[in-house]
Amino acid sequence: MSHTPHELHEEFPEHADRIHALKIADPLFAKLAEEYHTVNRAVHRAETLIEPMDSLAETELRKSRAALKDQLYQMITA
Repeated sequence: MSHTPHELHEEFPEHADRIHALKIADPLFAKLAEEYHTVNRAVHRAETLIEPMDSLAETELRKSRAALKDQLYQMITA
């Protein structure tokens, strides 16, 4: 298990400029990026036991983060 935050710009450093541009120009991308950030922070807090949760809830959060990441990546590379 990783205790490193999975910030969007760290996940796709080669697309940092595109991510920034999409956050400004595309309201849907901005909304999804904010949702990713919120879910990612919740996962990180669970991993570091700041806000512990049962493993099923943490797994569901991880799945949600992965789905958002996939959707955002598709938008970044479109």
